[in-house]
Amino acid sequence: MMPCPPDTVPPPPPRPAHPPRHHLPAAPPRHALAVGIALLLAPLVVGLLLRVVDRPFFQGLDDRWAASMDGSPADAATGFATVLDRLGGPLGMILPLMLCGCLCVYGRWRSGLYVFVADVLANMVVVLPLKQFVDRPRPPFPWVLVNDGSYPSGQVFTAVTLVVVAAVVVFPPRARRWWWLFGALYVVAMMWSRTWLHAQWLSDTLAGALAGVGACLLLWRAFEPLLKTEAERTAANSLWL
Repeated sequence: MMPCPPDTVPPPPPRPAHPPRHHLPAAPPRHALAVGIALLLAPLVVGLLLRVVDRPFFQGLDDRWAASMDGSPADAATGFATVLDRLGGPLGMILPLMLCGCLCVYGRWRSGLYVFVADVLANMVVVLPLKQFVDRPRPPFPWVLVNDGSYPSGQVFTAVTLVVVAAVVVFPPRARRWWWLFGALYVVAMMWSRTWLHAQWLSDTLAGALAGVGACLLLWRAFEPLLKTEAERTAANSLWL
């Protein structure tokens, strides 16, 4: 009797190749373009209203909020608000420039370019022309040195854009959740500081926040091909190739 041949076990099928998971820079959300346009249009529409109407419908809320900011220029809250004022002023431009430099040193010039355009150039293209066009008077007797044009808040715009671009290019997904929480608290604190110092109306700070998020989303979508290429090279450890 012929011996039975041993059972042959077929080799396991090859596993399907999965593309590498790209965490940095982050990919834009699905509706970034539409949401970004809507968020940028909202401050523009309100700015047009402020241009043609002496007292807009939300001025009463602005007045009540400003009246509730009844502290003293010498108290601790004013000191904290003044620190935020410095962070949102000239130092607010130094931080994104430092981030750009650090990214470029590590070969991530695409992310550095996105940070520069979204956090520095967008302020000049979006905020400054809108300030000059609307030319809204500031609240009376501000406690810090201010220039002309209260609407929208350039300091809140800078705070928002710095939070968003850092989330996109610096933090991986798990840490990004905590960064969003910290960033939201930072932006709210900046909005409070502008009104506490009687430097801007509440609606000015809201407009600055909306414009900042809108600009970042639009530019995030525009830079998607470059950022995707960088993410692939980051995963392959070939940034310099």
